Amino acid sequence: MNDANRVAFAAAVRERGIDLSVVCALIAREADPSVDIDSTCAGLAALADRVATYGTPAQRLRTVLGGFRGEPADYDDLRSSLLPDVLSRRRGLPILLSVVWLETARLAGVPAYGTSLPGHFVVGVGHAGGPHEVVDPWRGGAGVAEPAGAPLEVWDDIEIVARILTNIRGWASAPQERWRTRLWAVELTLLLPRHSVALRRERGELLVRGGDFLGGAAELDEYAEIVEPQSPDAAESARHDAQMARARLN
Repeated sequence: MNDANRVAFAAAVRERGIDLSVVCALIAREADPSVDIDSTCAGLAALADRVATYGTPAQRLRTVLGGFRGEPADYDDLRSSLLPDVLSRRRGLPILLSVVWLETARLAGVPAYGTSLPGHFVVGVGHAGGPHEVVDPWRGGAGVAEPAGAPLEVWDDIEIVARILTNIRGWASAPQERWRTRLWAVELTLLLPRHSVALRRERGELLVRGGDFLGGAAELDEYAEIVEPQSPDAAESARHDAQMARARLN
């Protein structure tokens, strides 16, 4: 655990208007301590400086970002969830490519927002509820037809960060040797202003898997205390797992 990185991450996600560039770079630093925050932000600023001054807002961004794309193989590559790698490889998961679009747009003064279609994250270029175009960064910013009915939901930055960390946890769920990556993704998620209490149990189980039996047992006991009023069975199960973890010290 990099304590300084965790402190910086906790502070960054509690800012009134969080800087997605910085937060995503701090996530990447968990995987690679050599990640330079300033260089990552400078890479996005360089893209913003190249945004055209003519055309529709989506066209202006597409002239610079059209070369960023995704492929099915990217879903099994951790680099696809790490912003510095996405910037250097120009490939990534839909939500990370969307972050590149959102942050470039912000720095270039182009209004944009993150949103999602069923199973796929996209970007609305323009103002939500006003004139806008929905684009798919995973396909180089190709236009997307909006579904009929209710307007698209605008995702806030904390929701975007939480989804990025969920994707990392999913990537690290198998094979077993990826548990360390899953652990830091869980621990970062627990630092977000909003998170599921179930992550406390997941952290406890991962600590036990890594050999920290006392730390894992303590986390499982704390989880049990929190959920017992609403879910006694879940609390009992967690306490049993905590006892089993302590027994492994004998």
